[in-house]
Amino acid sequence: MSVPTITLNNGVEIPQLGFGVFQIPPEDTKAATLTALEVGYRHIDTAEMYGNEKEVGQAVAESGIPRDQIFITSKLNNGFHATDDALRATDQTLTDLGLESLDLFLIHWPLPGIDIDYVETWKALEKIHADGKSRAIGVSNFQRAHLERLFSETDVVPAVNQIEVHPYLTQNALRAFNSEHGIATEAWSPIAQGDVLDDPVLNKIAQDKGRTPAQVTLRWHIQRGDIVFPKSVTRSRVEENFALFDFDLSVEDVAAIDALNKDRRRGPDPDEFNYIP
Repeated sequence: MSVPTITLNNGVEIPQLGFGVFQIPPEDTKAATLTALEVGYRHIDTAEMYGNEKEVGQAVAESGIPRDQIFITSKLNNGFHATDDALRATDQTLTDLGLESLDLFLIHWPLPGIDIDYVETWKALEKIHADGKSRAIGVSNFQRAHLERLFSETDVVPAVNQIEVHPYLTQNALRAFNSEHGIATEAWSPIAQGDVLDDPVLNKIAQDKGRTPAQVTLRWHIQRGDIVFPKSVTRSRVEENFALFDFDLSVEDVAAIDALNKDRRRGPDPDEFNYIP
């Protein structure tokens, strides 16, 4: 199956389906990532905060797949928002991954309550991009107000905004704002950590399609234009999550899933989250 790509606002192409390694222990990450690459994934999403960049890099190196065929994203950890810290942390990420450059590097959280402003951090990422250390840069968990500040005080529009999105938190207003400004939406927690999988609407659609509720949910994301990267350490589930491109949801199916929105977060509120590890 061929995974479609989305062209970011600077011309870089990103596979719409990737493999996420959030909450995969470092000791399991290399094997899980190698499995994903064997299945056909060519987009890996990690972060400094996850503590498993080295193992992702080992898997990429051992896979035998040419580097230019694998799209790799990482994210700046919350303790490195000052300019010099951000630059050093980026170099450490590249060392840990064994790479000369990333495909996409994100500010992980805006951290609105800390002394170092995310605008300063974004300017550091602009330098990282200008220095060729990442082909594209973006943000994660940014709300509209955070983005509007970046637009007014900096020069580069983020290529991506990675936010929590799933059928119980559809984020239609923020997704539309992203799109209006040429920012691609990446959806983390795309199945709400499993919270949506017992939903009767999703199960009815899945039964009608001969698919699983997880596949239906991920397909809903794909048809809306979200970039998704489900994670699993089980090969059968990794394969299941990849099998999204030989069926379609009807307009009615998509509308029914849209209607499940409860504005229910599984993760922190970006306007209040100021955790520094």
